[in-house]
Amino acid sequence: MKAISFSLSRVSCRALILLSGILVSLGLFAERSAAQPDPDPCRPVRFADSAFVVCTVDLRRYDVRLFWRGPDGDVLGSFSRLKDTPEGSRLALAMNAGMYHEDRSPVGLYVENGKELKAANTRSGPGNFHLKPNGVFYVKGNRAGVLETDTYLKRKIRPDHATQSGPMLVINGRIHPRFSEQSTSLKIRNGIGVKDQHTVVFAISDDPVTFSAFARLFRDHLGCANALFLDGSVSSLYAPALERMDSLLPMGPIVGALRRPP
Repeated sequence: MKAISFSLSRVSCRALILLSGILVSLGLFAERSAAQPDPDPCRPVRFADSAFVVCTVDLRRYDVRLFWRGPDGDVLGSFSRLKDTPEGSRLALAMNAGMYHEDRSPVGLYVENGKELKAANTRSGPGNFHLKPNGVFYVKGNRAGVLETDTYLKRKIRPDHATQSGPMLVINGRIHPRFSEQSTSLKIRNGIGVKDQHTVVFAISDDPVTFSAFARLFRDHLGCANALFLDGSVSSLYAPALERMDSLLPMGPIVGALRRPP
């Protein structure tokens, strides 16, 4: 009986040592995994024989917000000036965030840090902004959405950040009814969509594309049931991992994704 007890004790000790080693290994693996930075959100994409850059961000890991004026009250107007703000060190990507007047004030609704700085624009008029339905991109906490302007106003959403632009690209899974696949209007374009309430997708074309092709990128390739056109011609992207900082023209509002502190 003593010999059997001794053998069982040795087996128990070996089992404990093995279990301890496994737990230590798992702990080290978890530490290494936690220490690894998130993969960069931006990547090149090809769709319908055209080149794009697509940036996908999870709002539980990134803080998506809007920027217009700096701490001095002046319009930021560029990615380089945005980088010099207190939030600039956490900036993972940025993009022009909608249409603006000559003084670089927003054409439509603009909300920053919960404050409505410009009211919604529901008037009719010329240009892409008024190619209705236009829409609103908004963020509230770690959730985001893209809605037609009328729907957004009816829901009385109180967002942390919001920008109005137009036209809508994709509306509840349908391409904007005014877009034609036979269109010959080719431009560099950028826009924003949502895959789900936590996932925001930014896209910019590297090749001139039509509205129809750009809308199909969001719906068919990126899985966005709702997406909003931000602008063309002045479309710009800051993506440091791709060593890209466009500086085509002074911008109005800018949308950026900030890495959340660990």
